[in-house]
Order: sequence, then structure tokens, then C-alpha cells
Amino acid sequence: MRIPMSSSTPPAQRSEPRGGLDRFFSITRRGSTVGREVRGGVATFIAMSYIVVLNPLVLGYGPDGAGNTLGGDRVAAMTALVAGVLTILMGAWAKAPFGVATGLGVNAFLAVTIATNPGLTWPQVMGLVIWAGVIMVVLVLTGFRTAVFNAVPDSLKAAIVVGIGLFIALIGFVNAGFVRRIPDAAHTTVPVQLGVGGELFGWPTLTFAVGLLLTVALLVRDVKGGILISVVLTTVLAHVLEAVSPSGSSVENPHGWSLVVPSAPEGLFAVPDLSLLGSAAPIDAFTQLGGIACALLIFTILLSIFFDAMGTMVGLSRQAGLEDANGQIENVDRVLLVDALGAVAGGTGSVSSNQIFVESSTGIADGARTGLANVVTGVLFLAAMFLTPLVNVVPFEAVAPAMVVVGFLMARNVVNIDWTDWGVAIPAFLTFAVMPFTYSIANGIGAGFVSYVFIRLVQGRAKDVHPLMYVVALAFVAFFGIGVIHGWAG
Repeated sequence: MRIPMSSSTPPAQRSEPRGGLDRFFSITRRGSTVGREVRGGVATFIAMSYIVVLNPLVLGYGPDGAGNTLGGDRVAAMTALVAGVLTILMGAWAKAPFGVATGLGVNAFLAVTIATNPGLTWPQVMGLVIWAGVIMVVLVLTGFRTAVFNAVPDSLKAAIVVGIGLFIALIGFVNAGFVRRIPDAAHTTVPVQLGVGGELFGWPTLTFAVGLLLTVALLVRDVKGGILISVVLTTVLAHVLEAVSPSGSSVENPHGWSLVVPSAPEGLFAVPDLSLLGSAAPIDAFTQLGGIACALLIFTILLSIFFDAMGTMVGLSRQAGLEDANGQIENVDRVLLVDALGAVAGGTGSVSSNQIFVESSTGIADGARTGLANVVTGVLFLAAMFLTPLVNVVPFEAVAPAMVVVGFLMARNVVNIDWTDWGVAIPAFLTFAVMPFTYSIANGIGAGFVSYVFIRLVQGRAKDVHPLMYVVALAFVAFFGIGVIHGWAG
């Protein structure tokens, strides 16, 4: 999918590189400019930077089975360091505009499910992440991961893009407080609602609404850098409103700001604490839990990061126009290898598995097409180690409008699904429906893959299914039934 962009440069001239930097990153060949790449890299960082604040809240303060914590400041510094290094590697070596950082979902799984095992320590938990990463690296180097990607039917690939678009939009609505979970005490079968009690209140919600209208206006007017401009102007509005009429945090006030309350940073410099680097213990977990239990946990982590990244890569590549006529993604092996190394690096840094971030779509929508944008994003992450207070400047409500608009751009791929063939149409629907409803890219892909194989068998068209799809479908059956399997294994 190509995002419309105005350009006065004739296609014939765009084919000729204009210098060493241009040739290295294929900037002109991909129809971009250095200015667009820088702008897109900044937009991606702004959209992703919340992970430096959120990951410490998920991992930093919760005790492990021995009662120890990782420490919020240490997790924040290592989150920024690992994200910066991997994002630069993705840009400079894989030449892709895909930011890399700690993946949400896996980190919560580690904190809530694994780390709470009696006697299990955080170094041992992160050791399990390293093992999952090592296996992933082997799967990439042997070509298995790329082969699985090539075995997926085109309609399911399109559905993955649509699902990610809906998922991104839902994240934007939730981050802005426009959509909220209904408390369990309500005893209702409806899980979410509009605002608070079905009504919209508060300056943060108004900020989101104004930002969304502004982003849409800039998009339809084809303004260069429209998304970044909207984020900056919406951030300014947020600071003005908070200064004039403070709303505070949504923790104390349901009408307040989610996570980041717009405020001027207290100081601009902070010395990062990198003492978590290399503290993981890959062997000790087997001694504590036993081989079978560790193998099941590693399998769960592996399958989640395997397909989360693959789905995100498909969606971002189509959005950036990095697929050729045969649906092949440029430098796909390198992209997948860097993503696999993200699990190893994340475990080594004790910040959970790192993976391709779906928020990279924000930078792509603002013009990013090459690895140069990623280098910009990565450098900003490295700077965030020392300038962590600045991460608190941009509230979620200022970024959420961009995510909703990007979700629309990606959802347009629904026209590429073959709705006349129920064998792929139903799995496609399940793919893009399950993703946002379960808040998981991997769950959506699993639902699509399993149903695709099942329906083809029912249709008597077993030979139309690539052999690897059978393998993956069985793996997903095990993934969805991991709780039962874990119970059988004791």
C-alpha cells in the first residue's frame, strides 16, 4: 500500500541516487528524500517513546518469586539502550523503517505469569527470553521463518494488514480514553464503552478529538509532515489545557490524562543506570522449574514473538511499499534476523523481548521509506537514556489521533481479500476481528491460520494448503491450548 504523497520530482529523475547516503539507503529509489526520512524517524520515535515510561511500570516494580524487583530507573535506561541499538541495526543493516523496542504483551506475560513462580528470579525469567530468542535466530538462519511467511496465502496477508490497522486504531482510542473498559462490577456482557459511563468528558478527550480532526484535515490536504505537525500542535494544546485547568492523571481522576500528564520536565539530564546488562541467567531457570515447565514457557514466548513480528512486518511493508509484484519483502531475511536478535538482546538487558513495533506505521505514514528513518529513531532512543524526563512531554492523547488515522490507511487493504472464496474469506475475517478484540496480533494470525487449514480440509482441498501451514496451524492449536498442556505436564 502506498501512502499518497505530493512530489514535484519526475519518476525518471527519482531513479538516480544523489550521493553516498542516498545510494546506501536507496532513498531516491524508494521515492523518498532525506527530509522525509528524518521527519518520519522523529514521528516514529514520538509514537514509540512511551515504551520507555511504560515498560518500567510493567517490569520494574513487580517482585519476582523471590521478592526482588528490577527497579524502574534501571529498566527505563536499558529499555532505551536496547531499543536504540536494535532500531539502528534494523535501519543500517536491514535498511527498513521498522522501529524495534520491548514488545507489550510478552513483558506483561513475564511479570504476571512467569516471574510470580515461587523462587523464580528475574535473571532466570530473562534467561527464558534469551532461549526463545536463540531458537528464533536458528529458525531465521535455517530459512524456516521466511518459508512460513512465503507459505501464507495473499488474502491472509492482506487480512493481517487490515487487522493490524484495526488494532492500531483501537490502541489509539484506548490510549486517548475515548474507549474504556467497563468495570467488572457493572455485571454487563459489554466489555468496553464510550468514555466514562458512555459519555465523553475532560480536557484530555477534547485534546484527542481536536488532534484527530487536525490529523484528518492535514491528511486529506496532503500536507507534508502532517502527522508530525499534528502531534506537535496537539502536544502544545495539551500543555496549555493542563496549565490552565489541571486534569491530572487518570489514576486519580477518570477524566485525567492516561499515563503521561503533560508537564515541563524537571531537569534535562539523567545519568542512566545500565547495571541490568548481562544479569540474565539462562541456565538457572531449568534448575528451578525443571525441563518440561521451562520448555512450555519458552514455547509460549517463542510462538508469540514469532508471529507478532511476522504480522507487523507484513503490515508495515505493505504500508511502506516495500513489497514487490510477487509479494516479496526487500531484505526480509535481515529484517527477521534483527527481530530475532531482539529477543536475545531484550533478555540480556532484562527488559523483555524486543520486536518490530507497530507504531512504526506512524513514521511510515509521515514519509519514512528507508533505514535512514530508523537510524534517526534509534539515535533518539539512545538520547532518551540521558534525557528520560523529556519522554513525559508528549501525552498519549497527542499521539493517539495519528494511530487512528494510520489504522484507516492500513484497513484499506480489505479490498485485496478474495471474498468470493470462503476458504480464505472466513479465515481473513477471523484474523482481523480477533486481533483487536484480543489485543494481540499473534492471536489473530493463529485464528486465521487454524481456520484456513480446517476449512480447506472440509472443502476437500487439502492439497491446496502449503505443508508448512499444517505445521504452523498445529503449533497454534498447541499455543491456544497451552494452559491445558501445562496442566497435563504438571
